[in-house]
Amino acid sequence: MGKKLYIAEKPSVAREFAKALGVGGKSLNGYIEGNDAIVTWCVGHLVTMCYPEDYDISLKKWSMNTLPFLPEKYKYRIIDSAKNQFDIVSSLLNREDVDTIYVATDSGREGEYIYSLVEQEAHVTGKERRRVWIDSQTEDEIRRGVREAKELSAYDNLACAAYLRAKEDYLMGINFSRALTLKYGNGIASFLKEKYSVVSVGRVMTCVLGMVVKREREIRDFKKMPFYRVIGLSGDGDKNVFKCEWKVCETSAYFGTPKLYKENGFLKREDAEALIASVTGPEGVADAVVESAEKKTEKKNPPLLYNLAELQNDCSKFFKISPDETLRVIQELYEKKLVTYPRTDARVLSTAVAKEIDKNLRGLMGYQIAGDIAKQVIDEGAFKGIEKTRYTNDKQITDHYAIIPTGAGSECLARCPSFHRRYTR
Repeated sequence: MGKKLYIAEKPSVAREFAKALGVGGKSLNGYIEGNDAIVTWCVGHLVTMCYPEDYDISLKKWSMNTLPFLPEKYKYRIIDSAKNQFDIVSSLLNREDVDTIYVATDSGREGEYIYSLVEQEAHVTGKERRRVWIDSQTEDEIRRGVREAKELSAYDNLACAAYLRAKEDYLMGINFSRALTLKYGNGIASFLKEKYSVVSVGRVMTCVLGMVVKREREIRDFKKMPFYRVIGLSGDGDKNVFKCEWKVCETSAYFGTPKLYKENGFLKREDAEALIASVTGPEGVADAVVESAEKKTEKKNPPLLYNLAELQNDCSKFFKISPDETLRVIQELYEKKLVTYPRTDARVLSTAVAKEIDKNLRGLMGYQIAGDIAKQVIDEGAFKGIEKTRYTNDKQITDHYAIIPTGAGSECLARCPSFHRRYTR
């Protein structure tokens, strides 16, 4: 019986797989080998698309005459800085004693693309290939992912989507960057007093830059519009004092007049003062009548769970952390087994996870910051039946469910004081 080969996206993830699967033995250059299994890793991307000059050296010189560049067959090359690890992975993929390959790159489109390029350039044939799809890096989840691994072909559509996106990025970047640089580069360089200037174009970068430019133009074109609000203090002497703000209503003499700025202010100070004078006496005091008062209790559901976009928004709002920094932190927490997969757009749980959410909660009981809350939730049974609420919906999940604590990984906090200080303040 041949050996199993597990290929992860990063060395740190590979070590977690080796630990969870009990792959002990020699730690060699670029992989870990045991009696029955081998664990190796990429270092992010090992393979990339070739530049136009790799197709034809004459294309190295930018010219309108050679645009658009639309290759019939795309070429790929090994990234120079990653060549050593690619050679190691390639040799392991093609070893005669390896009969089953477990693809354990990140469970998403990019992870699928990373492995597909490696397999393509390594010319792997005659091997059984299975896909490990996990939502966290806890040992239980890793073992479950391996146990339930599907044939790699089940993810062919995801791989195709990754290839198409990469080709779209490539064609847009190569052609539009060259065309716009040739047309506008000299003028921009002259304006900036530079020797030359390149106009970079990208599928995402250009759209975001357009949004930034649009917003900047709105800011520059903004004209201040002073207006005057009428605010009074009401109450019984020194007690129960509260602020009141005047707003126009349909029965008001000011309704529909050009004197107003929206419904709660005047364009001119004298109009605001005229209103005050019309309702107050010489001392600026007026009697007020409360025509009705209403008091009610409303139930409001908590928001749905976090996906990456919502987490980035809240971290920016509350902690002034940039989206990139938030992604870096949540990725590190994921690799430390503290949270589930971060690059998700879902804000709900799967039914299977919801039914076992008590495991996550019990794991959090040993975590100082969340321990008391987790214990209260368990003691009161507040988690029961969550699979029947709006926080669980299998139809709203594509690749991964929402970002939640795993309840594991507390040993990482214990043995890494600097990590604990950074993320428990």
